[in-house]
This record gives sequence, structure tokens and C-alpha cells, in this order.
Amino acid sequence: MKIGLFGGSFNPIHDGHLLVAEQCLQRLGLDAVWFLVSPGNPLKNHDELAPLRDRVEDARALLDHPRIKVTGFEAAHGFRYTYDTLKFLTQTLPDRNFVWIMGADNMVSFHKWDRWREIANMLPMAVYVRPGSSRKAPGSLAATAFARYRLDEDDAPLLATCEPPAWVYLHGIMSGLSSSVIRAQRKDAKIAK
Repeated sequence: MKIGLFGGSFNPIHDGHLLVAEQCLQRLGLDAVWFLVSPGNPLKNHDELAPLRDRVEDARALLDHPRIKVTGFEAAHGFRYTYDTLKFLTQTLPDRNFVWIMGADNMVSFHKWDRWREIANMLPMAVYVRPGSSRKAPGSLAATAFARYRLDEDDAPLLATCEPPAWVYLHGIMSGLSSSVIRAQRKDAKIAK
């Protein structure tokens, strides 16, 4: 079974996240995508972070798709970093072919993640184009460090069965939606009331 792992705070979840999941299902030939709603991102300010339960429920409501699963299991296991989550999943479910899915904006800052090189060596990665990051991501520190392991976009269906490190940069339909912009709009709407 080929499973895409799409992690994040999803604060809030929006149609752009669904777009990425659907594109990865199709273009990578995945059997499923699991949304891993994190308790929090160590690199972000948590002042505006909605409760995990609310974010998981909102994600389940939006992502009503037979091949998409939403979970907040990281909090139950006390996982704070992506590395710990991925290590747990790859060791617990060794019969699955996992692919880490991230937006190009995350690839730009991937080198700041805890044990980022080990993550890249643990499972293949799909990086999906995002507005404002389409030129920065391919030249990022992480992309440069793993440049020789980049697959051609035409070979994306092979990614899930590739020995890591392996990654592909997917171009395609983009959404201009942004969780931070949505939060700012909601904040402005509350102030205007």
C-alpha cells in the first residue's frame, strides 16, 4: 500500500490542502493520503493555534474523501517533531510505502526542521508547488543538498517505491489560499464587529 503523509497544523484546513492531497493521490499513484494534524509546529507562534480537537474535526468535515484519513495521533504519542512521527510509522507499519508530502513553502525552510536530513533519508518526499515559493523551493538548502536524488516529474508515480532519499517537485494547479491569511481575515472580522 502506498500512502502519502501530509502533516501540518492545518490552522485552519482549507481547500488548498485538499487540492494538494487530491493531486498527490493521482500523480503519485497513491492508495491513500493521511493528514497528520500536529499538536503544534515548533517553528511557529502558537498564539493563534486552535485546539487540536477542533482542527481535526474541521479537517474531517472538509476532507470527506474515501481515500483520505485525518488523525491527530501525534499528540496521544507525545510526538513533537516530524522525525519522531515518521520513525514511529515506518517502524510500526513496515509493509507500507510512505511518502512525505509538503508544500514548496515548507521545502524552503525544511533545513530548519529537527533532523531534516534524517527525514529525507527515511522516506521519499513529494514537494508540491505553492504560490510565492515556486522559484525558491528548488534552490533551497534542502533541495540543493538532495539535488542528485530528485526524480523527474514524469517519474512521480515511481516515488512511493523508491529507496530514500528520493524526492519529486510537482508543478500543477495552485491555490492562493493560506491558513495565515484566513486567520488574519477572521481576526479582522472579529475586530470589525
